Amino acid sequence: MKVRELVDKLNLKVLSGEAGLDRDIDGCYVSDLLSDVMGNAEMGNVWVTLQTHKNVMAIASLKELSCVILVKGQMAADDTLEQSNEEGIPFLSTSMQTYETVGKIYTLLNK
Repeated sequence: MKVRELVDKLNLKVLSGEAGLDRDIDGCYVSDLLSDVMGNAEMGNVWVTLQTHKNVMAIASLKELSCVILVKGQMAADDTLEQSNEEGIPFLSTSMQTYETVGKIYTLLNK
């Protein structure tokens, strides 16, 4: 599945990083602890979090994640969105809770 398809199917808002909407999604990782994501997320994962600061992009880039989804209607800081555009890693947003978001991603990836 491509990030673009996930955006459409979950009605996600694209905040930045539109150039990366054709990235492949190979799985999902959920954590708000940056060191946990750095140590355990895998390349191609969607990262679901409520963290909004610039260090999120540093981790997403380092781990070559497909995109970042902010839950509960969170909005990322301007410098985070700028970095997302530079890296081509989409920053997405949803008003859904983490549990609902991840459940829907799981269902889509395991059809």
